[in-house]
Amino acid sequence: MEYHHASEMNGVVSDYLNMCIESKHNDLCKAKDSKEAADSKKLSLIEKSYSTILSELGEDVDREGLRRTPLRAAKAMQFLTKGYKETTKDILNDAIFDENHDEMVIVKDIELFSLCEHHLVPFFGKAHIAYLPNKKVVGLSKLARIVEIYSRRFQVQERLTKQIASAISEALEPAGVAVVIEAVHMCMVMRGVQKMNASTVTSVMLGRFHDDPETRKEFLALTLKK
Repeated sequence: MEYHHASEMNGVVSDYLNMCIESKHNDLCKAKDSKEAADSKKLSLIEKSYSTILSELGEDVDREGLRRTPLRAAKAMQFLTKGYKETTKDILNDAIFDENHDEMVIVKDIELFSLCEHHLVPFFGKAHIAYLPNKKVVGLSKLARIVEIYSRRFQVQERLTKQIASAISEALEPAGVAVVIEAVHMCMVMRGVQKMNASTVTSVMLGRFHDDPETRKEFLALTLKK
């Protein structure tokens, strides 16, 4: 009798666990389906907006060359602004390591592409990053990922530079962070003043890079030398 009772109890527990797993799976599936439905609705709305813009500009959105352009443009815009759905916490949690190193770490010539929030046209260039570790280092590729997160949003270069520096400072709590961005803005090249060779340089210096002229000088010498 005891054996049968134990077997029955094991069966009940097993059934209960299977129900829990199935319920959790169903909840996850429902959440996924809900997100996919929301994303599909957003894509459709953006597509319709692009179709309206093309029509108002005098184009025939039903001609062969433009028939799928609103959808392609909608997908492209979602990709170009994907940074809104990403956070530094998501990418850095498993990539920060304890390390007894306090010398300057520099990653330079990180290519970036962003959209100017004033005219929704591209600006592009390179970011140079340095930090002074305070017993913690980060995987080098993660610095490029941080640049990607903030550049894939509607931006102004000044804010982008500060956001990158602040994100690194908050995540690593280093002795200092320095970020320099050199970029060409198509709103100056294609329209407006139309200056083909104009470029914009912005910088943010935190901690020792701000307080110590020699540290700042070393960073700029190593980063900006041709």
